[in-house]
Amino acid sequence: MRKFLFALAVLVLVAAAAFFFYLPKRIDAGMNGVAMKPPYTASDRARALHQRLFVADLHDDAFLWSRDLLERHDYGHVDLPRLEDGSVGLQVFATVTKSPRGQNFDSNPSDTDTITALAIAQRWPPRTWNSLLERALYQSERLHAAAAASGGRMQVVHTRAELSDVLKDARPVGGRMAAVLATEGLHPLEGRIENVDRMYDAGFRIMGLTHFFDNEIGGSAHGLTKGGLTPLGKQVVKRLEEKKMIVDLAHASPRVIDDVLAQATRPVIVSHTGVQGTCPGPRNLSDKHIRGIAATGGLIGIGYFNGAVCALDIPAIVKAMRYTADLVGVQHVALGSDFDGATRTAIDTTGLVLITQALLDAHFTDDEVVAIMGGNVRRLLLQLLP
Repeated sequence: MRKFLFALAVLVLVAAAAFFFYLPKRIDAGMNGVAMKPPYTASDRARALHQRLFVADLHDDAFLWSRDLLERHDYGHVDLPRLEDGSVGLQVFATVTKSPRGQNFDSNPSDTDTITALAIAQRWPPRTWNSLLERALYQSERLHAAAAASGGRMQVVHTRAELSDVLKDARPVGGRMAAVLATEGLHPLEGRIENVDRMYDAGFRIMGLTHFFDNEIGGSAHGLTKGGLTPLGKQVVKRLEEKKMIVDLAHASPRVIDDVLAQATRPVIVSHTGVQGTCPGPRNLSDKHIRGIAATGGLIGIGYFNGAVCALDIPAIVKAMRYTADLVGVQHVALGSDFDGATRTAIDTTGLVLITQALLDAHFTDDEVVAIMGGNVRRLLLQLLP
């Protein structure tokens, strides 16, 4: 009997070790792949231009995973060494707090969640197991801790003054990378408008309204009802503007986009998306909505994944950028990778020079490349941050 109990104990320990230490890494590596493997090569002209760019990306979900941001990895899309290799000057990091089982682009209920098991497997604190707000706050803590341990290589920016301070340093040599905190959907508010203030105090500055399911704020492009803003949602949008937090319409239903555009008094963004003109799909923007977002002075971040651009290659990304620029102007186009979002992308962050190359090949001018690759994001954040 003792031998049996000992063998059973060993089996339990091995299973626990696999669950807590092996499985999360395997899931991360399996879900965050690339179609084009590094290293990436580009022309001398593209590499020279890329080295002097301020590169900014509007969306990455790295803090959903247990990966240490400060160490180089051979899986996933982003870590600080690879961001530096890609000459990234600003990265928006979004917190993911809930995802429905069987997640898809068409229709998802809100009564299931796969993040709970992932949080437990990755040894997140017990306070995060049953609270979406605590999951968001924990990911914020991890970002701030990584910045504090980076030796000055990365700084979380909360204000225009902090961003201006980071921008004083040259990029990429000797400079710091700015990090901005965002959230995928406002279900972490847990139906309470006062939690906007808690998230603001935790460093959140870009607020996606919905993710893959309808929530208390409004309808998702992938939800069951796909409705507009709820009464609470209208109050929340007003509160976000009062706090000088940026409204992000990624994943929002068309009716929510209409409602926000009717209410907004500040520029809004879509952090990671595609456009119907080059890739029809439930989460991609119509010409009407592209024009409406541009009319606020906002930005549209073009994603690098199949659902956004209908291919896993750089020409498809630049095709969507060209379409948007021709429709409303280069000043409204940005990078919106969706790196580390449990999605396969064309490249990882070290391959951003290929986008610079493809923009030049598509006859964008150097000044237009500067704007798309990060200048537009820098301008907007210096305008909109508190």
